This record gives sequence, structure tokens and C-alpha cells, in this order.
Amino acid sequence: MSAICVFCASSTTIDPAYLDLASAVGTEIARRGHSLVSGGGCVSMMGAVAGAARAGGAATAGVIPKWLVDREVADREADELVIVDTMRQRKAEMDRRADAFLVLPGGLGTLEEMFEVWTTRSLDMHHKPVVLLDPTGVFDPLWTVLTGLVRQGFVHTQAFEAVAVTRDVDSAFAALGRPGSF
Repeated sequence: MSAICVFCASSTTIDPAYLDLASAVGTEIARRGHSLVSGGGCVSMMGAVAGAARAGGAATAGVIPKWLVDREVADREADELVIVDTMRQRKAEMDRRADAFLVLPGGLGTLEEMFEVWTTRSLDMHHKPVVLLDPTGVFDPLWTVLTGLVRQGFVHTQAFEAVAVTRDVDSAFAALGRPGSF
């Protein structure tokens, strides 16, 4: 069994279709026999992916800073809820526990988490898969900017290709599960 760390929105003002996406991801994590590592909240997409994973029989571990326990409504139903002091400790603990990273639509925190694991992978600091699942093109404008950075020589092609961009759940899990990837 491999642990998949999912980065996604904790905002409660998003389109409900994104909650369905998160639930589908949690269901697929369980169906494939993986465990989930999450940001430790029980609201929005973060809560939906954890709830669906647990409903399917997957073990879930949430990692959350103390000051967000009340703000994000901590996932007290997680099989393991790890409370840390800082956001940096949260990311480090999530990274340590994960065998792969799956990024769903989200805001600044999601982007920051994605860029950190993407950067460290491109620097060969780890070889864990990093996959972006973006079925509606939320991040398409960002990809336009990043492609421009590659064209202008600011980002190496090999680094740019260290993340797989997918549009559906099946493609995302196929990218996560390439032979030898984790």
C-alpha cells in the first residue's frame, strides 16, 4: 500500500462539482488500496477526499497546525491526526509520509504545496510522482505562464516535465502508478 498525499482546496465557497471530484479521488484511493495523507481538515475538498477514502476503507492521516485546528475544523475522524506547530512542519510531515503527490484545484496553499514538491522533485531531492488533476482547466492560465518561462529559459524542460498534468481521475491515477514510480 502506498500513501498518496492530496493537496486541494479547503475553501467552503467553491463550486460543489469540486467536492464531487475530491470524493471521486478519495474513493479511487481506497479502491486501489492506497492510504491518504491530507492537510487534516474536514471541510471542503479536503474533507470530501478524506471522507470518501475512509468510506472506501482507506487509512487516512491528517496533518494540521495547532492554530488551524479550529479554523479548518480538524478531521477528528482521521485514523491519525497529527497536530504540529507551523505550516512548514505540516508540509514536512506530509512530505515525509507520502509516496506520491496528487494536486487538485485549490488556492494559494495548494499552489505553494505543489510548487514545493515539484521543485524538490526537479532537483532530485525525491523521486515521488507529482500529478496535477485539473479537469476544468482552473490552472490553464498558470500553465501558459510556466510554458513561457520554459521558452525563455528560466525553467528547464526536464524540471517542467517533472509534474504530470491530467484531466480525469483515471489519467491521474495512471500517472501516479507508472511502473517504478512509487
